[in-house]
Amino acid sequence: MTHERQRGVALLVAIVMFAISTTVAAAITYNKAMAARRAAATFTLEQALQAGMAAEALASIALEDDGKNPKTTLDNPWAEPFGPVEIEGTDIWIQAQIEDLSSRFNLNTLVKWQGPPDNLFVRDNEQVQVFRKLLETLKIDQGYADLLVDWIDTDIAPQATQGGEDTLYLSQAPPYRPPNTFIMHPSEILALPSFGAANYSLLAPFITALPVDAKVNPCTASGLVLDVTMNDPQNEQEFQLQDMKVVRKNGGCANTTAAVVTSRIGDANLKTLALARYDEKSKWFRLRTNIRIGTAEFVLYSVLFRQPNNRVRTVQRSFGSE
Repeated sequence: MTHERQRGVALLVAIVMFAISTTVAAAITYNKAMAARRAAATFTLEQALQAGMAAEALASIALEDDGKNPKTTLDNPWAEPFGPVEIEGTDIWIQAQIEDLSSRFNLNTLVKWQGPPDNLFVRDNEQVQVFRKLLETLKIDQGYADLLVDWIDTDIAPQATQGGEDTLYLSQAPPYRPPNTFIMHPSEILALPSFGAANYSLLAPFITALPVDAKVNPCTASGLVLDVTMNDPQNEQEFQLQDMKVVRKNGGCANTTAAVVTSRIGDANLKTLALARYDEKSKWFRLRTNIRIGTAEFVLYSVLFRQPNNRVRTVQRSFGSE
């Protein structure tokens, strides 16, 4: 009787040991498989980054060559899409397109430098009016212009009745604070209370976040951006109702130079303000590179800056997000 009971205990121990061994083996196999997949994903991402940097090099060549021209226009080679083309012998395909960021309204121009004694960036009323006109045209609450000014400016006091500083944002769930500095990406506007993805999808094609001194290029801007930057009540829809590709088709930039655009403005003060917002030679560009490696697809966005000597350098990169 005792001998049979001992044999049952030995069998039970053997079964437990086998179960533990199987579990440990399965865990080791799973961890190895996951490690291999992580390594493969990391390697593929690195390949995509290198492919994107190759596209940046090609874009730099095109932009440096274009820099010899006095104006940046859409009828030059830099504006043509590239690819899709395979990087020889790698099975990596890339397709790229350069966009002139100076064709958009620069959100950082909502503030301007105020010299001594305060040495602060403060509200620029003329640019705020331009942005309010853009919001009005897109049927977005104009109060977001005041909120964005307070989001950027360097003080902590609301500058308008519809503005907001720490008190407003600390009441959100979860609470946070405004940065009180320049915007690095236009999507930061989503941090404004209740702005929402629907409003952003309407506004995103017309806004950018560049250094405060960056201006709008009338040779590449959309009709809507041209109209709002003119900020002339007598010419509210002068260009946005036209097909800008047709307007520029024959004359290139000749039909939309700063002089031509502002010539429609009758008020001398408004004309002076509008001329100060335009620059026909662009410095800031965005390169969108679509990369396909096997079945994996990546999108790399690169912000490129063309220096005064026409050399181009990359100042920002992001995967999968404009």
